[in-house]
Amino acid sequence: MGARLKEQYVSTVAPELMKKFGYANVMQIPKLDKVVINVGCGADKDNKKVIDAIMTDLAAITGQKPIVCKAKKSVANFKLRDGQIIGVKVTLRADKMYEFVDRLFNVAFPRVRDFRGINPNSFDGRGNYSTGLKEQLIFPEIEYDKIDKVRGMDINFITTAKTDEEGKELLRLMGAPFAEK
Repeated sequence: MGARLKEQYVSTVAPELMKKFGYANVMQIPKLDKVVINVGCGADKDNKKVIDAIMTDLAAITGQKPIVCKAKKSVANFKLRDGQIIGVKVTLRADKMYEFVDRLFNVAFPRVRDFRGINPNSFDGRGNYSTGLKEQLIFPEIEYDKIDKVRGMDINFITTAKTDEEGKELLRLMGAPFAEK
């Protein structure tokens, strides 16, 4: 399934980007570099079971074992100590990345209630895109009965695009459901 999006990139997306932006060299064509998915623990950061549950969910969704993120410094206001677990993340590249993006755009997003599209303004100025999900249930890999709590996640698409316009066009051609203004 993931190879499908990669083939689509090579056969239609790359030539269309080349034509639209008039690149002199094929290496200038923007491509998806990596996708990073973060899930923060929030108030449950002291509970080992919660962290295990998050890791199991994220592993099921992405097909890759997540890594644990620890606090870099102590913040008294948040009752946070240096080295305490604050979340988990997965960095996807190559085929796993294409497979995840394909499932996200074509399976998960359409399952969101009242879904009108993702915000087209969430670019960072360098062609990278960030979005968030409110619940992990929109992925078909997650069984409703097995989850302990509904959790959201942040998804960051890192591209080789130089501008937001190029990054947006790349994601749009790959099937990103941007909301119309």
